[in-house]
Formats: sequence, C-alpha cells, structure tokens
Amino acid sequence: MTTLCKYCPLNRKDSFQKLSKEAIDYMQKFKVGELAVDPGTPILMQGSNAPQLFTALSGMGIRERHLATGEKQVINFVFPGDFIGLQAGLLGEMGHSVEARTQMRLCVFNRSEFYTFFKNHPERAFDLTWLAAMEEHFLGETLATIGQRSALQAIAWAMVKIFQRGSALGMVHNNTMELPYTQRDVADALGLSLVHTNKTLGKLKDRQLASWSDRSLQINDLQALADVAVTELRPARKRPFI
Repeated sequence: MTTLCKYCPLNRKDSFQKLSKEAIDYMQKFKVGELAVDPGTPILMQGSNAPQLFTALSGMGIRERHLATGEKQVINFVFPGDFIGLQAGLLGEMGHSVEARTQMRLCVFNRSEFYTFFKNHPERAFDLTWLAAMEEHFLGETLATIGQRSALQAIAWAMVKIFQRGSALGMVHNNTMELPYTQRDVADALGLSLVHTNKTLGKLKDRQLASWSDRSLQINDLQALADVAVTELRPARKRPFI
C-alpha cells in the first residue's frame, strides 16, 4: 500500500526537519506513487534520461560511476531520506547509477513537474538546494580523504560517517548497525585495493575500535575512531527531505 504523506515515517524521525501541514498536502499532490525494489535492482542507470525522481523512504542503496574500462567508482551510499535523480531532473541524464542494496521503498515523483515544484514552492526548492549543497560538501571531503588521508585514516573516516548517518536514523543498536555494503564497495569508494582494505579493517579490529563482519558494523569508541580518522564529531544537523 502507498504511504500517505501525512503518515510519512521520515517526518517522525528526529534527524529530519518537520514538514508543515501545507508542505505535506503539497507533497501528496506531487507524489505519484511508490516503488518497492529488491536488493541488487538498478534504480537509475548512468546516462539514462529517467522520467521519474525518487526519495528513499526506507532501505539503503549505492551510487556508482562506471568507466569505459569496466572499473567503477563508488560515489556515495544511499540512506532513508536521500533524494535520487536530481542530475537527471536538471541536466537531462544521470551522471552515475543508483542500485538498491537492501529492500527499498521509494516515493516517486514525475520529473515533468519539477519546474512547477520550484516555481510554486520556493521553500521546498531551497530544501532541495540544501541537499545538493550537502552532497557537494560530502564529495569534497571524500576527495580530500582519497588524496590526503592514509588508508587507516580513510577507512576510519568512512566508518565514522556511515555510523553517524545510521545513528541519526535510529539504525544503531548496542553500538552496532546493519551494513549491507561490501568491503569492495568501501575499497572502490576510497580508491584502495580490496586486500589493503581488508588488512586495514583488521588493524582497526585489533585496536578494538571497529569490527565489520556478517553485514554489521560495530564501533566501540566513536571518538577514538574519529581521532584515528583526524576528523571532528559534530552534532548532526536536521536534514530536510523531499
């Protein structure tokens, strides 16, 4: 069954800004349906001119850029509340692919209504701009990590960022969160070999800072892991969602 916007589970989470009744009523009109996808299902393909945009209502996915050589670069990980398809909405085609890694449920919007969305509801357009700015900020930090952090620092940084997102969404229990991504995904995201990634994760486990196995991530001391990553633990900001 399609979730009515007034019962949206994202609007009940503390990590998101609360939508007003007026915004909820409009989003109900803007939303055209929901899509349930299985793990491994492509949601958007690189180079596609998709007619639809999505918000991840539940579940997790991955963003990947595929090269002509067959190699790929993991760009980011998709969490509940993330908006999917902005590039196609503004540029006409996707610059990367998006794939589900768990069962996902997506709110669906028509790209053809995107301009009207911006024109008639500038406050919602500002929210979308904020999300795009945060994505740009994160990509800048990722690039700095790939270029300047050691493998140990880089993997510790990635674990901190993933854990903080999961914690804000209530996905962490007893210092552990389910993590559907593979070591290959993390290696591809950070420009490391799989062997180097595996050995580095072993070092973090030996220090009793973080353990990643059986599709779950356990962090015993987040501050100590952040110190290894040479990054600050900052309070999570409430995020808008579309």
